[in-house]
Amino acid sequence: MFSLQDLLGQQQGSEAEEHIASNVGADRSAVSTAIAAALPAILGGLANNAATPDGAQSLNNALEQDHGGGGVLGNLGGLAGMIFGGGQEQQSVPAEANAGGILGHVLGGNQGAVAQEVSQKSGLGMGQVAQILMFVAPIVMGHLGREKQQQNVGADGLGGLLGGILGGGNAQQQQQSSGNPMIDMASSMLDKGRDGSSMDDIASMAFNHIRGK
Repeated sequence: MFSLQDLLGQQQGSEAEEHIASNVGADRSAVSTAIAAALPAILGGLANNAATPDGAQSLNNALEQDHGGGGVLGNLGGLAGMIFGGGQEQQSVPAEANAGGILGHVLGGNQGAVAQEVSQKSGLGMGQVAQILMFVAPIVMGHLGREKQQQNVGADGLGGLLGGILGGGNAQQQQQSSGNPMIDMASSMLDKGRDGSSMDDIASMAFNHIRGK
């Protein structure tokens, strides 16, 4: 099971997980399960984007402009305020915390399918899952931005960087069964949404849940 602790290190990963659980108002073990299900889908979506030259360049630009040096990782305690503010979607959100925009680019039409899969695996409702995904997306981008900077990786190296995080292999190989359960789970989750989902995007689900509390 892949966790924020695996991604960020024990201390920062635990801090992020605790912050998410507190803001979502859910049991931490369920939140941990949800994060473990969400991370492969987000990382797999990023790997798919990085598998084409145009996609890799677009991701590289986003990391350099909005997530260099770690993006939101330096302000995890303020992440809820940056993402959700007063619970209104129309508010101005800093680019490094624009979770709805990140998820739209990374998951596209698969957003509903991914949220449903994470909900089924964690036992949490769709509104809570949507909030968790909104937290995890900018954290993943911040981590990638930090790793890219530290390793001096350009657009052509992002596939390898993501492949290493996913557990080996390159982004171009993500479509095939790799024998790596995390990569295969990511591919399965992303495949499920290809018929198009009638569900709202994740940002709308999250904000609707907050307003309905």
